[in-house]
Amino acid sequence: MVVSGHVWALGEPADEAARQIRLCHENLCALATNLANAGFTPVIDVVVPDRANLDGFRSALGDRLRLVVLDPGTDVCVSRNATRPPIEQFFFDGYDGLHATMQTGFGGLGWWLDTSAQTCDETVEQLLTHADERARVEPLATLRT
Repeated sequence: MVVSGHVWALGEPADEAARQIRLCHENLCALATNLANAGFTPVIDVVVPDRANLDGFRSALGDRLRLVVLDPGTDVCVSRNATRPPIEQFFFDGYDGLHATMQTGFGGLGWWLDTSAQTCDETVEQLLTHADERARVEPLATLRT
């Protein structure tokens, strides 16, 4: 939604990229909260790269947050991307580093779901069946009291 002055998430200057990501996440959480308050079940589909970003979601969403990390592995991510139409492809060579940062930073929080052998429909079925119990993350505010 930012046109003038937009900085890609991994772009420069890094502090401006981080500021824009935080603003985006804050707005995603506000929209999700509004939808939940209206009786809908919102799903936020976004890469949360580290604990600081995750804690922003934990603080904003409280006990509504369910964290699911779709984790098919680097080779599957690259393969799936190659089969997408060119307009939908996303080229990123940092999967292994991102994975390691998330594993270390999240400290076991959430549900890490290996989707490497699943179709999209199978993944959705698992999410609908198990996410509420397996993906719960304690709200950040609860941990501070």
